[in-house]
Amino acid sequence: MHVYAESLSDVSRYIENNCNLTLDDHRPVFESYLDRVGRFIKIDSSTRILEIGVGTGWFPILCKVNGLSCKGLEISPQLIEYACQFGRACGVEPDIELGNVEDCELGRERYDVIIASSVFEHIEHWRRALAKVYAALKPGGVLFFESSNKFSLTSGEFHFPLYGWLPDFLRYRLRIARQGPDIMKLGIDFNQFTYPLLRRTFRKLGFTQVFDRLTLARPETIVSPLKRFMVRVGKQFPPVGELTLLFADTTTFVCVK
Repeated sequence: MHVYAESLSDVSRYIENNCNLTLDDHRPVFESYLDRVGRFIKIDSSTRILEIGVGTGWFPILCKVNGLSCKGLEISPQLIEYACQFGRACGVEPDIELGNVEDCELGRERYDVIIASSVFEHIEHWRRALAKVYAALKPGGVLFFESSNKFSLTSGEFHFPLYGWLPDFLRYRLRIARQGPDIMKLGIDFNQFTYPLLRRTFRKLGFTQVFDRLTLARPETIVSPLKRFMVRVGKQFPPVGELTLLFADTTTFVCVK
């Protein structure tokens, strides 16, 4: 992956699709991140947070609005420019650095919390990047990770039946045909993950605790009766839980170093 200075079509589409969202629109997801991470580490003004892949910048902006210290790392100059404009419109200046996580020096034992949501599917050499993330966390630090799930029946990456199930070369050809060749510069999902693969990878890196979407779920907060039932059954019977995760729409983990 490289940093490209020119405007790219997928980034422009992303900004166009999200430019009408306000900070209040993003607040429920922001609070859900902090809730899940906050079960394992205290979050206050002294907590050092890093977000990898800031998108429109709403997470570091909301952190600053709420008195939290968050640095952003983003590979797209277009997105950084938009995020800074968004922040200024909200009365804050987000701290966002231009760079590719595969190559940037994140430091060692520097951060208490690292957020990586909807980004690692786009990182070509993802294991190298994840090793950097692990090294950058302090002992006891927490990673919130959310990305693609290969066997999801639908995909947030591209609306096509069983998109994640396709071999890489077919996904690439499909995206190029539909969205143009510059999708391969930025926007393509190099990776479609699975829960077993990520679980093994996190443990191999050295994380002492690895919690997946099911173990993190709180049945009493789930509105849908069917989903609430499936979560309770999945927690009681691990084979059912693994089957549920197999087809989930995302891979979601909280990992403690």
